[in-house]
Amino acid sequence: MWRCLVLQGQENVQRCILLTLFNRGLLKKKDRAKSGFSAPQGAISSRQPSTIARATKFGAYVYEDGTKYIGDWNDRGRKHGLGHVQLKDNTRYEGGFSNGLCSGLGVLQYPDGARYEGEFMEGWFHGHGMFWRADGMKYEGQFRGGRIWGLGLVTFKDGSHGLPRHEGFFKDCKFVQKKKCPSVVIDAQRAALMARIQTEQT
Repeated sequence: MWRCLVLQGQENVQRCILLTLFNRGLLKKKDRAKSGFSAPQGAISSRQPSTIARATKFGAYVYEDGTKYIGDWNDRGRKHGLGHVQLKDNTRYEGGFSNGLCSGLGVLQYPDGARYEGEFMEGWFHGHGMFWRADGMKYEGQFRGGRIWGLGLVTFKDGSHGLPRHEGFFKDCKFVQKKKCPSVVIDAQRAALMARIQTEQT
């Protein structure tokens, strides 16, 4: 349930969305380089800091493009701690932020049903996680810079893993080398589960 403050007449507010969009217009380099905005007066209310370091305030904000954020902020007016972002197209992210960027554990849900659960770093899928495409195909494994990159396993909608079995090393979303990697798959499942648990507690 979203209960955001609508702030009107605020100028010079950065409209950086900061969500990783898997294979659909990843966060632009110029947006990553932008600094966070100073939160307008009244957008943030004081509360005890969350468990993530330097999160000092909690509040909500609605951007000019319709993007909504509710969660923790740091003393510089950047998203920092735990929060929820909902884009105008109903893409939603729930999870950790660090200095304005998705970081730590999180869940990203697209309107078409595609979903990512796992680790983020500086606004990108990065580390271990699970990604489900809208057509039911699933990838469990490692990500780097917003792309499937590292060891992992693909499971198709029918429950098969393909011929040859799509388990091994992926580079830039392409299967390049067959290799068994059950421990990586377990780590990806664990990261996804922890991300789900974290979002249920926020």
